[in-house]
Amino acid sequence: MSEHRPVTAQKPLVEVNGLKMYFPIHAGVLRRHVGDVKAVDDVSFTIYEGETLGLVGESGCGKSTCGRAVLRLYDPTAGSIRIDGHEIGTLSQSQLRPKRPLMQMVFQDPQASLNSRMSVASIISEPLDEHTKMSREEKLARVYELMDAVGLNRDFANRYPHEFSGGQRQRIGIARALALNPKFIVCDEPIAALDVSIQAQVVNLLEDLQEKLGLTYLFISHDLSMVRHICDRVAVMYLGRIVELASRDALYEAPLHPYTEALLSAVPEADPDATEGKQRIILKGDVPSPANPPKGCNFCTRCPKVMEICKTVKPELKEHKPGHFAACHLL
Repeated sequence: MSEHRPVTAQKPLVEVNGLKMYFPIHAGVLRRHVGDVKAVDDVSFTIYEGETLGLVGESGCGKSTCGRAVLRLYDPTAGSIRIDGHEIGTLSQSQLRPKRPLMQMVFQDPQASLNSRMSVASIISEPLDEHTKMSREEKLARVYELMDAVGLNRDFANRYPHEFSGGQRQRIGIARALALNPKFIVCDEPIAALDVSIQAQVVNLLEDLQEKLGLTYLFISHDLSMVRHICDRVAVMYLGRIVELASRDALYEAPLHPYTEALLSAVPEADPDATEGKQRIILKGDVPSPANPPKGCNFCTRCPKVMEICKTVKPELKEHKPGHFAACHLL
């Protein structure tokens, strides 16, 4: 288990404020703008240097979109994104280019994110071709160094992605992300497509690399037991908004938001004694459409503790205990 680091003394590396990512909906013959899919709707968080912030929520809640918008793979609709003190939310793609080495991404599906026509060596050295003036020998030395770092055999440098297993492909993706010595990496469900036996290896690798290289992670996942293992703090997302944000231990031991309670009640426990007296909360109904979210709290249509105010007033994300934020009228 990674030791819990006090985050107050550290320097913030990533500061996201009021981030919105809306996708327009066009309809009719004239393709008129009739509404928006509010994939990310006013999200704010800070990630400190050397920390792992987990972003969890069910499929379709906007967590991957949020991760991509933070790295500016999408142009955000509104909001501020500061990485290492630089505002990148408003930069054009050409202005962003020199900042790219600072921030990288590990994608969910290693098969889809690797070019099947390129050898492992050329996949890993691609960022070096784009952003550095290294000689061919220096690049090859760096590729070998990265392969060693992620536990891949150097002899496989000229093989192609289809010759590797899922876990090995994900290691190739991680090596590529590390090529330019980034400070910040968004891990977008990096283990979701992998076999359970391989998942732990990849997570341990990410932890080792973080320790050696001082990396900072935004770890997006819906696997709450894995998030508990790797993350220092956890943000819970529902329908485009963060409903709770707290240190890992505080969130798992005493969640404040009804949605977090329901999520955690679904996590299987290895110890049968620990499940005694623990009630499984089954949520009724479906997640509303992000194109037409409820007027008040996004969770009001499924919340077992809903009150009248929840249906009309959106709750603010407020600090209820030191470092423990939640957006709920019950508090």
